[in-house]
Amino acid sequence: MALPVRQQLFYWGLASAVFLLLLWALGNVMLPFLVGGAIAYFLDPVADRLERAGLSRVGATVTISLVALLMAVLLVLAIIPTLIQQLTGLINAAPEIAQRLQTFLIERFPELSDNTSTMRQTLAQIAAAIQAKGGQLAETLLTSAMSLVSAVIFIVVVPVVAFYMLLDWDHMVAKLDSLLPRDHAPTIRRLGNEINAVLAGFVRGQLSVCLLLGTFYAVALMVAGLQFGLVVGAIAGAITFIPYVGSLVGGALAIGLALFQFWGDWVSIAIIAGIFAAGQFIEGNILTPKLVGNSVGLHPVWLLFALSAFGSIFGFVGMLVAVPVAASLGVLTRFGIQQYQSSLLYRGYEGRDLPPQAKAQPKDGAAE
Repeated sequence: MALPVRQQLFYWGLASAVFLLLLWALGNVMLPFLVGGAIAYFLDPVADRLERAGLSRVGATVTISLVALLMAVLLVLAIIPTLIQQLTGLINAAPEIAQRLQTFLIERFPELSDNTSTMRQTLAQIAAAIQAKGGQLAETLLTSAMSLVSAVIFIVVVPVVAFYMLLDWDHMVAKLDSLLPRDHAPTIRRLGNEINAVLAGFVRGQLSVCLLLGTFYAVALMVAGLQFGLVVGAIAGAITFIPYVGSLVGGALAIGLALFQFWGDWVSIAIIAGIFAAGQFIEGNILTPKLVGNSVGLHPVWLLFALSAFGSIFGFVGMLVAVPVAASLGVLTRFGIQQYQSSLLYRGYEGRDLPPQAKAQPKDGAAE
């Protein structure tokens, strides 16, 4: 006999509270395990295809690991040094860019030359702050990122966790399925499949969009001659998964740098702007419809809210789990609406299914 609904809600609510408490208390410790699990989740379809091609699960996992290791080595040797060099150069050039901006504004707005002007004082304070902190910005960012977890532990633990979770993924799924409450197992499986479809459609597809779009921006901006083009492309591609933010931040950064580098050369500036316009056209009309689709059910506003809320409460770890939680809540919300619309609370007694003989009987007093 199934538990009453009130007790079921209590236990599910308790499980959710425990999950959030563990996420808040052990967020930094859980980070490499969450990243490793996410990698295993993304690569599980690849392993399944290799198995269908004739490899064993062990062979498929080893093959994927070797390919990933080779790609990581090539990435480190070919791209990372240039990326770090350009990032350092951009940070070191920030004070000069601020000074040029101040000179540019004073030339076109002479009233700013007045030392008592509020805008002049504000610009001077901004320039001084950039000059004082610009050289330390890269080190500060690196220190903040590494404070989440030791770099050595992260680098060692993530591949190990990803390897073993990918190796045992099907066994873990089968084990979880065996632990489902028997009365609700079919419903939970259906909801789990819907959640998996949302994640597969959004996360895997959006990561592909980020990679392709970031590569396009980086290559196109470097070919156009923009300094720090690789950094701008990497930034724009990395944050493309956040609706509207990637295009706005990347476009503003690229066009701003182009104005300083190519001032007076309006053709070059137009080329930089055209690159981002072309990128947005490709993303909106080709990449996103093909790789993400329109049926994943994650509204951009809902996704922004989930990222903001979980990021502010749980930090970087919260941002990692924000998308799965948002997808799960979206599926559960649609399920709840379906249940409500099929209930007597919504349909009322007039909408319930009655036997034919009951529908044929006249109401009390109808024969009088």
